[in-house]
Amino acid sequence: MCNLYSATMPQEAMRRLFKDLTDNAVNLEPSRVYPDQFAPIIRNGADGLELVKARWGMPSPRSVLKTERDPGVTNIRNLSSPHWRRWLGRDHRCLVPLTSFSEPRGKGRGFQWFAPVEDQPIFFAGIETRDWRSVRKVKDGETTDDLFAFLTSPPNAEVGEIHPKAMPVILTKPEEWGAWLGGIAAPELQRPLPDGALKLIEEPI
Repeated sequence: MCNLYSATMPQEAMRRLFKDLTDNAVNLEPSRVYPDQFAPIIRNGADGLELVKARWGMPSPRSVLKTERDPGVTNIRNLSSPHWRRWLGRDHRCLVPLTSFSEPRGKGRGFQWFAPVEDQPIFFAGIETRDWRSVRKVKDGETTDDLFAFLTSPPNAEVGEIHPKAMPVILTKPEEWGAWLGGIAAPELQRPLPDGALKLIEEPI
């Protein structure tokens, strides 16, 4: 399951892609993003689209937590679950910018990185919630955070060779970005990229 990706798209590039985007992310550094870290997302704000930083990992179902600490859920597959249905509407949609993503090769074998064959901007199909109170790390106690995660689907051919169960849902076209943020039924875009759309690379871009 994807638990590491790279986000190196400049803020200026995102502002060019989305008209009247309000940039509230301050300074974004190109980075590798791990679970529970803060990363940029584009979401529906009160006055249009806004670019903000949020913490990777949506709230876990209470039934799976053994302690007060909730490390968060990074990837979402079962859209019929009551736990996720409350966050599938337009008000909780977001796009998560990325430039490449990884899947583990297996114990001690590191990561396989993937990037689009065509040089184009891509986004994970994300969901988000705001001002969520939880204990993410025991040493920090309870915190209030904006959180996000993204959908997964069955894999395409390239990802399936490494991770046969799932791949992130990646949106590559402006009409897909608009449809997702506009509230299209989530299952309509919960699908893998076409076979051949990704290339395997050794290092993130």
